[in-house]
Amino acid sequence: MAFELRSPAFSSGAEIPVRHTCDGPDLSPPLLWSDPPADTKGFVLIVDDPDAPVGTWVHWVLYGLAAPAHELPEGVPARETVPGVGTQGVNDFRKVGYGGPCPPRGPAHRYFFRLYALDTELALPPRKTKAEVLKAIEGHGLGQAELMGRYRRR
Repeated sequence: MAFELRSPAFSSGAEIPVRHTCDGPDLSPPLLWSDPPADTKGFVLIVDDPDAPVGTWVHWVLYGLAAPAHELPEGVPARETVPGVGTQGVNDFRKVGYGGPCPPRGPAHRYFFRLYALDTELALPPRKTKAEVLKAIEGHGLGQAELMGRYRRR
């Protein structure tokens, strides 16, 4: 089996439900993963939109997920630290936690949920950016799983 990331809310390449966007309650979607690489000690999740007009837009930076974890519930609270989940960074909305798809009207955008398996437990303080987290995990990656969803404003 390969390291895989999926969601019961939408399948890979499908439309992200409104409840997980700015047009709805903007809840983070539930996520499940399986078969992480051997020796995985922690995970990092980064969600971004490469189709944003200003360049790649970061929607969620979550780190410090412990290796025993294999899922995230729907609606992870927008707090710096969430017990049993991990530590949250700052997204490009300049907020801590998940900020769902909210593209301008027009064609659908792609949203990439990338889960990185690490050979270490990442202990960074809250409010780190995507760039800071990616720099901190350099040389610690064991594998990556990806889920892509789409969303277009109505």
